[in-house]
Amino acid sequence: QVQLVESGGGLVQPGGSLRLSCSASGRIFSINAMGWYRQAPEKERELVARITSGGTTNYADSVKARFTISRDNAKNTVYLQMSNLKPEDTAVYYCNVDLYAPYRRLEVWGQGTLVTVSA
Repeated sequence: QVQLVESGGGLVQPGGSLRLSCSASGRIFSINAMGWYRQAPEKERELVARITSGGTTNYADSVKARFTISRDNAKNTVYLQMSNLKPEDTAVYYCNVDLYAPYRRLEVWGQGTLVTVSA
């Protein structure tokens, strides 16, 4: 059994910053890519940022230069540092991890954490 625990969401004013964290625990052999997705009301879930096991990153165009994804392999944790937040960043943010558990490969989702950007 593998679980993801997310934290760091909340209410922030436009221009503010937040850092999201997502830690994986359980029977994990190795972790491949880790990423963050978001889903705003009445919109489809979209990729925000992703980081491979080798540290290669990619970002949605809408967050480039404002968000930074990083990971701590020793802690099985991925972070999303969000700066200069805009109202359109308001969404539920989901962590996604591609990993190897004993005898199988899994894609695991976190429970989601709400980020609200509002004055």
